[in-house]
Amino acid sequence: MNSNEPWVSLDEIVGHLGVSRDTVYRWIQHKGMPAHKLGRLWKFQVSEVNEWVRAGKARDPDDKTD
Repeated sequence: MNSNEPWVSLDEIVGHLGVSRDTVYRWIQHKGMPAHKLGRLWKFQVSEVNEWVRAGKARDPDDKTD
């Protein structure tokens, strides 16, 4: 994690990943997506999220496409 990396909002991470807000909420709750709650707002660092996605953590275990 780069300490100088800016935090991005839920809407920015949704746009970055091309998924819905509901998907991001589900990933946070059930799949351990790296997210940090500040008050009522979720914040993300793109590098953490990219690493999490590359590690296959967002994959649906029922998805057999490789």
